[in-house]
Amino acid sequence: MAWFSVYANRRVAPLLVLGFASGLPLALTGGTLQAWATVEQVSLQQIGFLTLVGSAYTLKFLWAPLLDRYAPPWLGRRRSWIFVSQLLLAVSIAAMGLFPPDLHLAALALLAVWVAFLSATQDIAFDAYSTDVLRQDERAAGAAIKVLGYRLAMIASGGLALILADQWLGWSATYYAMGAVMALASIATLFAPEPEHVARAPRTLGLAVVEPLREFFTRRGALMILLLIVLYKLGDAFAGALSTTFLLRGAGFDVTEVGTINKVFGLAATIVGALMGGSLMSRFGLYRALMIFGVLQAVSNFGYWVLAVTPAHLTSMAIVVAVENLCGGLGTAAFVALLMALCKQEFSATQFALLSALSAVGRTYLAGPLTPVLVERYDWPMFFVMTVVIALPGLVLLWWLRRDIDALDVAPA
Repeated sequence: MAWFSVYANRRVAPLLVLGFASGLPLALTGGTLQAWATVEQVSLQQIGFLTLVGSAYTLKFLWAPLLDRYAPPWLGRRRSWIFVSQLLLAVSIAAMGLFPPDLHLAALALLAVWVAFLSATQDIAFDAYSTDVLRQDERAAGAAIKVLGYRLAMIASGGLALILADQWLGWSATYYAMGAVMALASIATLFAPEPEHVARAPRTLGLAVVEPLREFFTRRGALMILLLIVLYKLGDAFAGALSTTFLLRGAGFDVTEVGTINKVFGLAATIVGALMGGSLMSRFGLYRALMIFGVLQAVSNFGYWVLAVTPAHLTSMAIVVAVENLCGGLGTAAFVALLMALCKQEFSATQFALLSALSAVGRTYLAGPLTPVLVERYDWPMFFVMTVVIALPGLVLLWWLRRDIDALDVAPA
């Protein structure tokens, strides 16, 4: 298919394996680690403590300036950090297998924190690398292939790891195996190309901290751009905040039905949507893609309204979940491409880390706390109508900023 040809590009294709390496540690320090602790009869309170391990992912902007300012003297400014973090991750993930949680929980938790720190560091460098290496017309495709690699890694380190641990290898050997997979993935970093234009690093660490902010906020409409980042996927965030709870309690499906449909149709549709979005955006341009995909994101929420007012039927749920995830994948590809376009190459590690953290504000601090309140007050059908309305301010702001977004398509940030 011609629209997939962009993914064979030498700058785009390696991002699949690098995205896989980026996503691999997440479940190993999260859901998979919790499952291991549960099987080993660790107390619920102690398992709850393990959820704090992932704090590094939300705080990674704090040390991102270090990666902008300094770099090991090989493989280039970004790939060197990626490769170092991958090798350390391979050893550290395997080492987690040496500490069963029923015997060495404290040591395992500390090692998991270290793995999460290394993983967040890899994410900083990888996001900066993909921002630097891709040409303007490849950003959406690069964003899409990153999403695909990341999702495949979550399957490998999540569902597949649980099966391996339960049926084949045992928990310790599964972590050894995942460490080996990370080591193999690091080979892709050696063969990934350097950016065509390599920007000079900030002269001092102080400049690496201050200059990314100063450079961004001296741009025209900077505050409105930041508001757009918060609002663009807000309707999608509200619709998805309690979607599993809605399917179980509001729509009346059972756990197996919801799990199967979400895993099969949801994951497949998200991947297809991201890949389609990456390809179609090269034809539409950044602004048109953001607007078209944003409208589709908003309208797809009506599918949940249909489920809320009609009898439970598996076919209906499969269609709604597939359409909603397809449109969400389209929007994600364009949105990540926008974040890339907003980053200046000298400071791409710090700026991308800050912008991506800002993009989570709506999901974490608005959709999460407010969704239960709205559902209890207005019930499910009206709530899903409201999610479409919640998406409108972001689309209006996008239209208002259309000239600024179009300018990002003409020249790099």
